[in-house]
Amino acid sequence: MPELPPILLAGLTGLISGLLLSIPVGPINLTILNEGSRRGFKWAALIGLGAMVMEVIYCFLAFTGFASFFSRGYVKAAMELFSFVFLLYLGIKFMLSKSAGGGPVALGAAADKLEMRIEERLHPHSAFMTGLVRVMGNVGVLIFWIILAANFISREWVTPDWPGKLACVAGVAAGTGLWFIGLSWVVSLGHGKWSEKTLLRMEHISGAGLLILALIHGGTIMWQMVHHRM
Repeated sequence: MPELPPILLAGLTGLISGLLLSIPVGPINLTILNEGSRRGFKWAALIGLGAMVMEVIYCFLAFTGFASFFSRGYVKAAMELFSFVFLLYLGIKFMLSKSAGGGPVALGAAADKLEMRIEERLHPHSAFMTGLVRVMGNVGVLIFWIILAANFISREWVTPDWPGKLACVAGVAAGTGLWFIGLSWVVSLGHGKWSEKTLLRMEHISGAGLLILALIHGGTIMWQMVHHRM
């Protein structure tokens, strides 16, 4: 990675990851597409805002709860390798996807039932709460950010201190917010009915970005091995 100030590097890491991981077509994007075409920009944007807030909360919990553990010795080295494989898996998964609508981390039927129960219990009525609750019910989002937090800290893209973690979380907020607001605006212009081909293209673009990140990550690991830093 270029030699950037740690806070700027952490912010850019959060911005890029937040943007790339918002693109795959899941429940939130589909809700924005459907509701935005019927109710307009404001309603769709509030759904995206609610989703962004919950995404940031999960991201914050991941960093504050696991930062110190993943910055230690052999654990750090193991997480570097694991996170490379994880990013590679996600990139290939999105690139080879033949249908839109799946999330990055699928936890099976039990997680799906939990998500349904949370939505039924809270029964959101406003646009903001709809976005918030749909992300809250997706436990895979929290697990996803735990893995990425470990990756970012082990790679030293995010320093395991408050300035670094908060800068990354702010970057995630900016990246997810940028995507959801942009998508809401496009949908409000009358482009709510997107073809399956267009949705798949969105997923493939996200996969390509994740593959590039994985290859950069893998190249850095190889460089460290050659120079006996691992």
